[in-house]
Amino acid sequence: MMKHTDLPDTIAIFPLTGALLLPRARLPLHIFEPRYLAMLEDCFKTPSRLIGMIQPRETPNGEQRLAAIGCAGRITSFSETEDGRYMITLSGISRFRLRAELEGFTPYRRATVDWPPFSRDLGAEEEDAGFDRPAFLALLKRYFATRDLGSDWSGIKSADTELLINSLSMLLPLASEDKQALLEAPSLTTRRETLVTLMEFALRSGGNDEVLQ
Repeated sequence: MMKHTDLPDTIAIFPLTGALLLPRARLPLHIFEPRYLAMLEDCFKTPSRLIGMIQPRETPNGEQRLAAIGCAGRITSFSETEDGRYMITLSGISRFRLRAELEGFTPYRRATVDWPPFSRDLGAEEEDAGFDRPAFLALLKRYFATRDLGSDWSGIKSADTELLINSLSMLLPLASEDKQALLEAPSLTTRRETLVTLMEFALRSGGNDEVLQ
């Protein structure tokens, strides 16, 4: 089993608003900006091939900063287009706490990070003992209906609990601060509870005056 001591102290970071990566989940990305193409070239040369996904945030005085916590993913697949762009897939490895950004000569951003606060991320798939799948799917169906979202319901019904919760956390059209809250959830149960709260709030404020029990 991989340990946090196996992970590098310094990684490339990719600030992207609204993008969420979680451990053991996969995030497809379209890379075309020159600075991030340079990032990919450098990452391919490293044993870990890690990129840290992290959300930029704006402070009350308008200053742009990075969130304190992100998630690193390993490049597990990639394809290059004829015009030099890349389609890549990141497989989530572990969350990290941002320690400090590094000044340097790379066109992309790099940072030193701390892994130990998220030692659970490198373990086996998480369980959620209190998960009520029928009630959750009923809520999800109402949420999808109000947002005119389509989905593969057969796949949703049969998905493992962690895959279901994490995939929905990544894919649902939620505000960036809500995505960050889902990322920072200390357990799968907490993430599911947060996701339920967000969907219930969206339904209550969605103009249909529905109150969920």
